[in-house]
Amino acid sequence: MGLNLQNYELEGSLLEIHEYPDPVLTEIAKEVKSFGPELVDLCKNMLYTMYQAPGIGLAAPQIGLSQRIFVLDVDYERNEVVEGSDEYILENFNPMMFINPVIKDKTGTIKYKEGCLSVPGVYEEVNRSKDITVEYQDTNGDQHSINADGLLSICIQHENDHLDGVVFLERLSTLKRNFFKKKFK
Repeated sequence: MGLNLQNYELEGSLLEIHEYPDPVLTEIAKEVKSFGPELVDLCKNMLYTMYQAPGIGLAAPQIGLSQRIFVLDVDYERNEVVEGSDEYILENFNPMMFINPVIKDKTGTIKYKEGCLSVPGVYEEVNRSKDITVEYQDTNGDQHSINADGLLSICIQHENDHLDGVVFLERLSTLKRNFFKKKFK
């Protein structure tokens, strides 16, 4: 698959995405304590991998690292160069990196049909909080806080679940959860 990253200077290395039921996906990730160029490179590689996959979010446990990091971009657009081809133009980037995120406030409820790069081919409705506040650090270790709603809120909650060892299958009804667990094992 060829990607043309319009108006965005993103280079990186493609990382392996671990799939369910890999045990790293059920571990509680460890807090990031070291900030610097290595963390910046890791986040760039995670973004590169996410865009290539393609997905809108990627957490460190999904690439085999038990660290409290996730990246996301709910705004970018992915368009085929020619219909039916495997070449794409990506544009309108808004990459975000969350280090040691903590969701503080949750209000309301929203249902959304979610998928996961670690659970390929499965798309199911999940209940999430509609509005959230999340505190996190950037790659320099500086503290930030944002309010999120809609798809951004859903994506942050989904990726944050990965940091707590929760794959979105755990958010499904018992019947559906058991069905998918048997299917993937």
